Amino acid sequence: MKLLDLTLDSPEENLALDDALLEEAEAGRQQADVLRLWEASRPAVIIGRSSRYEQEVDYDFCEQHSIPILRRCSGGASVVIGPGCLMYSVVLAYKQWPQLRMVDATHQFVLGKVATAVRQLVPNSRLQGTSDLTIDGRKFSGNSLRCKRDHLLYHGTLLCDFDLSLITAALRTPPRQPEYRDGRTHAAFLTNLKVQAPRLRAELQNVWRAKQQLDAWPQEAVRTLVAERYELESWNCQR
Repeated sequence: MKLLDLTLDSPEENLALDDALLEEAEAGRQQADVLRLWEASRPAVIIGRSSRYEQEVDYDFCEQHSIPILRRCSGGASVVIGPGCLMYSVVLAYKQWPQLRMVDATHQFVLGKVATAVRQLVPNSRLQGTSDLTIDGRKFSGNSLRCKRDHLLYHGTLLCDFDLSLITAALRTPPRQPEYRDGRTHAAFLTNLKVQAPRLRAELQNVWRAKQQLDAWPQEAVRTLVAERYELESWNCQR
């Protein structure tokens, strides 16, 4: 597996890069599986592909605090990212991992890898719900995926040392909740790992065996996706 440890300047570019890595693999221009790690330099709200932002996001708060609301290419509910929230992405080929054509198997496989890395630093973490990682029943990682014909993109958040009050302020109570949440507020439901991001990056690289750097990333594709999708209100605010 190749490693791409790269954070671009804007949240739009960072979302576009995940999308572009999947498209490059699907088009046959990137042969190896890829692990990408990044951490946003400023807060942003990222909503799921089918999310309705008016249901999940406090638009007035985000506008007052100049927090962009952007839509990703994968499913799931809204998240808040920024400093202290480590982001990971993997692009995997079905030819290498045929069992991942089953969505449940994909969650188990990818989150099993991520949980193994986390347990080197926080031993009592576990998988709960469909695609959450937790400590003592409190969530520190939300995840989502996008499937194409021959490849998939699986990506998620890892709360290391994030300002959790920002999540409470920026997000409404989600319309869809896992049973184990039991109606808890964001403040009662979420937690930080309280680990240093560089240590977690190293553990993720080890568990995925991502030792070799990706030689080049799809810069032109990122520019095109930003211009034609991620900076457009018609994409981000679609209903």
